[in-house]
Amino acid sequence: MESRSRSLIKAVTWRIVATLTTMLIAWLLIGDVTIALSIGAIEFIAKFIIYYLHERAWDRIRRG
Repeated sequence: MESRSRSLIKAVTWRIVATLTTMLIAWLLIGDVTIALSIGAIEFIAKFIIYYLHERAWDRIRRG
């Protein structure tokens, strides 16, 4: 079973990588750094929470 702190650390590190990717794509498509950073900030918070809850739910499933 994975600990809550390990799930939290995994969520943070993954969100950093994924958010930087989202910001880069937004900047390339829109051409505005401020908007790209705003999109990245919103995306980071929303997906961080969703990922953590997803990890905790999967941790409750018994493995065969």
